[in-house]
Amino acid sequence: MSNFLNKSDLNRKDVDDIVSDTLKNCDDGELYLEDTKSESILLDDNKIKSSNYSSDLGFGFRAISNEVVAYSHSNEISKESLRNSSQNLKSTLKSSKGTYNHEIPKTNNKFYEDINPIEQKSLDSKLEVLNKVNDYLRKKDSSVKQVTASFSGEQKSIEIIRSGGEALTDVRPLIRFNVSVMLEKNGRKETGVYGIGGRQSYDEYLKNDNWKNVCEEALRIASVNLDSKPAPAGEMKVVLGPGWPAILIHEAIGHGLEGDFNRKKTSAFHNLMGQKVASEGVTIVDDGTIGKRRGSLTIDDEGTPTEKTVLIENGILKNFMQDRLNARLMNTKSTGSGRRENYKHIVLPRMRNTMMMSGQHTQDEMIKSVNRGIFAVSFGGGQVDITSGKFVFNCTEAYEINNGKIGSPIKGATLIGDGPSILKEVSMVGNDMMMDPGIGTCGKAGQGVPVGVAQPSILIDKMTVGGTRL
Repeated sequence: MSNFLNKSDLNRKDVDDIVSDTLKNCDDGELYLEDTKSESILLDDNKIKSSNYSSDLGFGFRAISNEVVAYSHSNEISKESLRNSSQNLKSTLKSSKGTYNHEIPKTNNKFYEDINPIEQKSLDSKLEVLNKVNDYLRKKDSSVKQVTASFSGEQKSIEIIRSGGEALTDVRPLIRFNVSVMLEKNGRKETGVYGIGGRQSYDEYLKNDNWKNVCEEALRIASVNLDSKPAPAGEMKVVLGPGWPAILIHEAIGHGLEGDFNRKKTSAFHNLMGQKVASEGVTIVDDGTIGKRRGSLTIDDEGTPTEKTVLIENGILKNFMQDRLNARLMNTKSTGSGRRENYKHIVLPRMRNTMMMSGQHTQDEMIKSVNRGIFAVSFGGGQVDITSGKFVFNCTEAYEINNGKIGSPIKGATLIGDGPSILKEVSMVGNDMMMDPGIGTCGKAGQGVPVGVAQPSILIDKMTVGGTRL
């Protein structure tokens, strides 16, 4: 805690006294302290366009009575600002005789190193790599018209102080490396984008010229899109590839399994606990304990150790993702899923690494079983309605399937459906589960948090595909 107090007029006793006094008649709450250092570097149009570094220090103070959440935050850590926040919280809440177990489970696990990736590699060395990316791609293919490459890095240190002086700490690294390339041939322009990231140093991704792999993948996607033709439209079978396509599960199903939507009965799954909601063999988990992954956390933003939460097991709905507030109101326990973007935001139940587990089939079996359909390899943006689970997703790389064989790449394909129905249309689950490359950010209630997804190849027997070719 000294890192947070060494430039303030607070000492540990001051903090413990104010927190305990504020929360003495509350059901729950905490003081959340955060120190974040971040950077972003962008190359575009043959030159470094921007290089930014920022540092943000502050606290969020939360008090909870029944369903009411009082929250105050400040970017000034001082006795006056903490006392002012305390008064705001106490004046907002009426007295409550809380009986919820305030004790937080302890953990000896650590799923990433206490490192600062920003300082581990010099700015000059990062600039050098970005310029190498630009030169490499432009020399690789004369049809390259634009290259965009970027680094972003972060080190976030947090401390959570609870009533009675309990304190929990964590240091969280996070990096991302992204490449976009635009090709032009015969008057047609297409773009390919690829990125990697996770909770470790840049060097894990860039050593031994690994940055070239990212360049090659971005170039490959752009080249595929140059050869694409308009997507078919109609209801058909769809094979989803492994890895990043699990973003569809994250959006169309995962959000519907978060505790707050189910407590408020606004999720399509709210009254289906213990019932069959998916095809046999479909098992979906949300796991915050996978080493160095983007969605992994040692503790969540309430201090609860993260865990592997089985959401759907062999088609049966088993659990929702819970923070402490919704767990208390639903008479269950936190799954370590309480997350916030930063100290300025309240805690919400959120996903971490959401994954469909492997099955028995091969991707080749799936393709051979399809007379007419599409093979979706990657997705871009999409829209989801949490209440119904209805979604629309844009495919950024997809191919048509004709008579059991992968055919031409297609452009402009959208997948349309709803999560609860799609789960029941899964007829084959592959044996090739793969994690995404580490680029996901999830938005909810105006907050963005890093997440991961994973899945094997899956065959969906019936799905609406939006396209321009009938």
